[in-house]
Amino acid sequence: QVRVAEFGGGLAQPGGSLKLSCVVSGITLESHTIGWFRRAPGKEREGISCISTSETSAGYATYADSVKGRFIVSLDRARNTVYLQMNFLKPEDTGVYYCAGRWSDDFCPEPFPSSRFSTWGQGTQVTVSS
Repeated sequence: QVRVAEFGGGLAQPGGSLKLSCVVSGITLESHTIGWFRRAPGKEREGISCISTSETSAGYATYADSVKGRFIVSLDRARNTVYLQMNFLKPEDTGVYYCAGRWSDDFCPEPFPSSRFSTWGQGTQVTVSS
């Protein structure tokens, strides 16, 4: 069974950093897509980053405007894990962060709707507050 699981959430101060991990099990990341989403309190789920995991895509990733220039997504093939490095955090980054997998292709369109992804983690809470 293919699963994804998020780790690394917690409390950070404004301007600080956190690094989230999305550990994938049951499949080896090859020509697939991993997306990061978040749900802020009282808001709809938002797609924030998408990465193509094939070697030919060379880690191609897209970002929502709300996180562009602050968040960086990366892939560690040896650990079958995708990371989301979150820098210059703002209070509005507070929310539950989810990673999700799409196993049929490695295409990250802009935007990337959540309906493209079939496997979801339980989410990890990120709180940005002083």
